[in-house]
Amino acid sequence: MLKFFKLAILLLMVAACKNQTNKKEKTAATEPAEKISEWTYLFDGTSLEGWRGYNMDSLPPGWTIKDSVLTFDTELGLEQDYTGGKDIIYGAEKFDNFELYLEWKIPEGANSGIFYHVKEGYDGPPEVSPEYQIIDDENYANIHDLTGYNSQFGAEHPELLQDWQKTGADYAMHTADASQKNLNPVGEWNSSKIVFTPEKVEHWLNGKKLLEFVPWSEDWKTKKNSGKWDNAPDYGKYKTGYIALQDHASPIWFRNIKIKKL
Repeated sequence: MLKFFKLAILLLMVAACKNQTNKKEKTAATEPAEKISEWTYLFDGTSLEGWRGYNMDSLPPGWTIKDSVLTFDTELGLEQDYTGGKDIIYGAEKFDNFELYLEWKIPEGANSGIFYHVKEGYDGPPEVSPEYQIIDDENYANIHDLTGYNSQFGAEHPELLQDWQKTGADYAMHTADASQKNLNPVGEWNSSKIVFTPEKVEHWLNGKKLLEFVPWSEDWKTKKNSGKWDNAPDYGKYKTGYIALQDHASPIWFRNIKIKKL
């Protein structure tokens, strides 16, 4: 009888250990799924649901899905002839603190951008919204005439693309760290990430952090008041808003657009 009880206790202990192991394995197996579920796809390659033009009820011409890619299909326009584009927003939800990830590619001479905290009712997102700059760093100044535009800001060489205008910059505010910049050539995919919290904003390109700043800090206010935003008093003041993509009169392709609330 004593042997029987010892055997029974041993079996119970083995069963308990096995059950605990199964729980650990189950938890380990579900963790990746839980982490994945934190992301919300704004564009997954199959639908443009939620997207519309800025200050519009529908998508403007040119924005479409081609080969599972969100595409702005147009001919390249020259910077000196640019009068404003038909930017689009993800109008289904506003975001305050977030991590935004997407992939993009551009042709030679192209220009675009990613906006956040977008508020409608203005002429366009650039009036009010910070921008992660996307541009052809290598060829843009060779194709477009930048002299007139850059001269108004006192550029020493206005014919050249300025650091605050290059890919990864917080446009006209914070420049990208060139030592960390690994920009793929035109026609190849790049990945960008924006992390926004009231304590810190980060811009990433192809897995490398390009810049970091504190929003609404004294340094931020000094940069805002440096001249570029003199005619845009509401620039950067909103703390929640839409995500937007820029039409700057050039073709562009986006995919895997997803966001995680922080």
